[in-house]
Amino acid sequence: MPTVLLPSSAAAFAPRSSPNVVLNTKVEPWLTATLKRVNRVKRPLNNVTQHTRCLTETLSSKNAIWTLCSMMFTKVPQAELEKNENQLWEALHNHQMIHMEAYVVHVDMVSRNEVAFKLTPETIESLVDFHKEVYSVDAAANTYNWSGKHGELKRLQEEFVQAANKFVYRANAQALEGLEEDGAGELLSGRSEEAKAAIGKLFVPLVAPSPPVMDVMRPMPILPSSTGPENWWQNPVPQQAPLESWKVLSPSPNPATTGDSNPNLWASLSFSDAQLASPTPSYSQPFTPSPFQTYDCLPTTCMPTTSATISPPPLPSTFPSVFPSMLVQPCSTAVNMGMGGFSWGEFAPLPYGTIA
Repeated sequence: MPTVLLPSSAAAFAPRSSPNVVLNTKVEPWLTATLKRVNRVKRPLNNVTQHTRCLTETLSSKNAIWTLCSMMFTKVPQAELEKNENQLWEALHNHQMIHMEAYVVHVDMVSRNEVAFKLTPETIESLVDFHKEVYSVDAAANTYNWSGKHGELKRLQEEFVQAANKFVYRANAQALEGLEEDGAGELLSGRSEEAKAAIGKLFVPLVAPSPPVMDVMRPMPILPSSTGPENWWQNPVPQQAPLESWKVLSPSPNPATTGDSNPNLWASLSFSDAQLASPTPSYSQPFTPSPFQTYDCLPTTCMPTTSATISPPPLPSTFPSVFPSMLVQPCSTAVNMGMGGFSWGEFAPLPYGTIA
């Protein structure tokens, strides 16, 4: 890539001077036609030297100011804009048009075939004022506060002043087709949009520093295979208060059983045969085919009584008339509960839990 050589007038804060014009050995027909159109006085344009002299004099005129583009800016910060239902009125009162004016500092039609423009001091001053009074205020309002915010804004403003004074817009040499009388002109064929984009890059946004990241302290894993965070201390297991046995309900709907909790305990015990005395024979009811007998049980004696009014039903011949289990035993539960010679109506029901 060839080295870009610019005259001293293209440097920052340099005063304006005559442009540096370098033409090729063969002049382009469009350049000859342009110079003849803009010069009121007919001048001979027969060689490269005549073309170079004519173009240099034309671009060195005091009125040779080019309009690169026109950009719309707000007059005041966003917080101070006037609101109105009429959008046209609101746009006219809150915005301003700044024309980006420049002058030609360099024409190179040999190596790079380009023309270089530098902004006028008036245009630079307008851009600096807007950046300081509007752009910086909006940038500060749209970012959070930190310790070095004021210093960062001041640095951005100083850098913008330097960038605006160093700004040089380069365009194709055919941009000189927009040349008019007295050396003024404007960019044609959509080149103004390119100039607008290049000037817009001068406005660098205010970038706030990222908030500090808090380091999360995590315990070291106990085992090498552990990947996630683990607790160093186990949570204590809450101790439940002991419950009384009669308050505990079984979760199973099956009826409760009274089986041994350790059935193997009895199997491990050994028993030996023991000689026991014969028990005293209890009183037994003699067998008789007579009608049923009932017993009147007193607190000390049980006396049998014969009921002649009740006769047993006939039984089949294959079965005995009366089974031993069908006889009422003396002092049995059936007698005590009123199944003896007394009827049910003669006994009042005992409350539950009363020892008989």
